[in-house]
Amino acid sequence: MREITFAQALEEALIEEMERDERVITLATTRAPGLENKFGDKRVRFTPISEAAFTGIGLGAAGSGFRPVVHWGMVTFSFVAMDQIVNQASKIRYMFGGQADFPVTYRCTTGGGMQVAAQHSQSPYSMFMHLAGLKIILPSTPADAKGLLKSSIRDNNPVIFFECSRLASTTGPVPDGEHVVPIGVADVKRAGRDVTVVGLAYYVRDALAVADTLAAEGISLEVVDPRTLVPMDADAIRASVRKTGRLVVVDEAPATCSAASEIVALVTEDPQTFRALRAPVQRVCAAPVPVPFSPPLEQAALPDRARIAAAIRRVLA
Repeated sequence: MREITFAQALEEALIEEMERDERVITLATTRAPGLENKFGDKRVRFTPISEAAFTGIGLGAAGSGFRPVVHWGMVTFSFVAMDQIVNQASKIRYMFGGQADFPVTYRCTTGGGMQVAAQHSQSPYSMFMHLAGLKIILPSTPADAKGLLKSSIRDNNPVIFFECSRLASTTGPVPDGEHVVPIGVADVKRAGRDVTVVGLAYYVRDALAVADTLAAEGISLEVVDPRTLVPMDADAIRASVRKTGRLVVVDEAPATCSAASEIVALVTEDPQTFRALRAPVQRVCAAPVPVPFSPPLEQAALPDRARIAAAIRRVLA
């Protein structure tokens, strides 16, 4: 199977969906010459730097029969469009009584580790998870990125599609031809028997690396990638924990009110899964501080393989 980068997989998905459906349009503050040359400036819109404006325009276009893909750039820039996201996008289909579709996809990069300082290193996906009416996507591989972006564009609800910055240049196998990944379905990236490690985005890779290292000691890890944060595949996560009896969740965001917290709650609230636990659940998250610009401080603030391995050893103790 061919290997392409995470960024190439996303570009391929967008091109295929624009070829498949002429209602798909894009809005962004950066030019995309390849898309403009292929689809023209009526479908590839180069917008003013006003996220509030084109976030709202995208939602309105979605309600008018188009399938917009709105690219905020970094998630940082979405915050100036919070009224459009919180009061409009997340609630509009409900307020229409389900009688109208609003198929808009909002794309943005997220996460630290790139030495771009506090404002541009945030991982605030749990903020958006709290907004009923939005679907939240966070893939970790090029194949999942492509398949989930295609599913997002085809979905009739507003979707926020988070793209981990550190994954952009990573490569992985992506099938040729039509490749769609369903929204709301987790993926077991590695089967194991001793500990379930649920990793988010970049930390799926780190969890798999730790699994390779600990396998030499006879420790068998099961690595689960939720891929979709809303709706979350609770059944898959619970099934894994019932098998292993131990859970470690690795999330780049701070622990308070995080996606990691939601995953832990889904496990511990289920009686059968709770009874299967053999050790307290562990979260490996970022420090509760703005992500530093200084590389050593940034490294200290974010999860790493050593912290993941230490958490695994704690649940095995």
